[in-house]
Amino acid sequence: MSSRARRTLLSLIVFFTACGVAGMFISQKVGAQSSTDESAFRDSLKKFTDVYQVVADNYAEPLTGDKPDDVIYDGAIPSMLHTLDPHSNFYDPKSYAKMREDQHGRYFGVGMTIQQQNNKIIVVYPSEGTPAFKAGIRPGDLIVSVDGKPTEGLDTSAVADLLKGPKGTHVHLTVTREGAASPLTFDLVRDDISHPSIDLKYEIRPGVLYIHITQFQETTGREFSDAIDQAGDIKGLLLDLRGNPGGLLTEAVSVCDKLLNKGQLIVSQRGRAYPEQSYRAQHGNGGHVFPVVVLVNHGTASAAEIVSGALQDHDRAIISGEITFGKGLVQTVYPLSDNTGLALTTYHYYTPSGRLIQRNYNGVSLYDYYYNHGQPQNNKDREVKLTDSGRTVYGGGGITPDDDITTPKANHFQELLAAHNVFFNYTKHYFINHTVDKNFQVDDAVMTDFKQFLTAQNISYTDQDLNGVDDWLKTNIKAYLFGTQFGETQRLRIEADWDPMIAKALTYMPQAEALEQTALKDAAAKQTAQNSPTE
Repeated sequence: MSSRARRTLLSLIVFFTACGVAGMFISQKVGAQSSTDESAFRDSLKKFTDVYQVVADNYAEPLTGDKPDDVIYDGAIPSMLHTLDPHSNFYDPKSYAKMREDQHGRYFGVGMTIQQQNNKIIVVYPSEGTPAFKAGIRPGDLIVSVDGKPTEGLDTSAVADLLKGPKGTHVHLTVTREGAASPLTFDLVRDDISHPSIDLKYEIRPGVLYIHITQFQETTGREFSDAIDQAGDIKGLLLDLRGNPGGLLTEAVSVCDKLLNKGQLIVSQRGRAYPEQSYRAQHGNGGHVFPVVVLVNHGTASAAEIVSGALQDHDRAIISGEITFGKGLVQTVYPLSDNTGLALTTYHYYTPSGRLIQRNYNGVSLYDYYYNHGQPQNNKDREVKLTDSGRTVYGGGGITPDDDITTPKANHFQELLAAHNVFFNYTKHYFINHTVDKNFQVDDAVMTDFKQFLTAQNISYTDQDLNGVDDWLKTNIKAYLFGTQFGETQRLRIEADWDPMIAKALTYMPQAEALEQTALKDAAAKQTAQNSPTE
């Protein structure tokens, strides 16, 4: 067996031993561990190491290079965890570092999102206010080298590592840009780069604040609180949680705390090894109330479902959109050796009304669980609970919205343009000979140029194709052009102003206000009853 394979096997034994010791400790706390269980665990560990030893000694090709790690990190450990549930997970050193960076919401670097295309590294966009943005790096720039090291053949993770470094240090970039006669060079000084979880917040209608939370990380609660406080006299809030995969439970609690009354229950955790733990609003909204509409879809999961469920159960918000993902399992992340980590399911979470949001995953493949979950067959098979005012809500399969809004389905022509990344690529073409200002509109001249670009890219279309999605085309053309000229926030805002799901959700604001008034009256009546003398 090679030294690399032996090292990997040792790491595996450490991993399983850590899991076994943790399991024994937990079981002992509930009085369930026996010497027979411990012996069975050690026998299973020996069987696995024996199998690995045979593979390492006799496989047709030697386990050299990254193969030992691949066998363990991508095979044995994930397969073991996925027999438990779909969400227990193992993080190899790269994914563990990325997970921790995402949770912190900041790092030292130059501040741009990159992507690998055709074996080359392309800038998707520089984040506003960062060294990359200030230096004039644009979406679509191809990174040729970093500090003289060619990037061809490197993946995004490797290039990102080259761009990161201690604050105040220099990094030299060479990029090529469509229309530029020669490569461009940039000398950037690394800085503290924040990655906010709220990527868009603005007054979308007079007095109505729109906030989109991408995930729940260490800064989310503070970001949300600041956004509410800075908005002043709010007449309504549209909270967009579409595509939010969740994140840190504490930050979901913090967001709810800003909207609920002090003392109201937000979420409960129940696990095998520990007592039930409940989270309540510690500070509350201080009487600052306004109607709230929450927009969700099939990609809204975990911590985002905690927020949706708590606001729905307390009649604090109208939930609109599509039924959410249905992840009610809570993972605790355990740091392991070699900069790896284990995310192990330790709790189930329940909304204030007692709903378990976790969807059934027994007998379902991992692929179908994540990509083909769809709607539950019918509500009669789901647990029924009541909100504070007596409205019916359902558990056991995600958060069911109060008002349905279906995600628009793209037609064949739209899918074709998306597959060819047309708007991103057209933007690079347009800026060769043009620029835009804040008064720019997509007029006939721009549309003629866009059609010529489609033809040059061998993308066939008919006038019917174009006319059928005219508003969508003009919105995306303008959004991507503004994103390059003024920053990613402008692109997101133009798209939000057009978004038909957002437009529909805003129509439920009067319904949300009526719900809020009912909740206030119920709370006042309960308070009066509590204060009334009894005989």
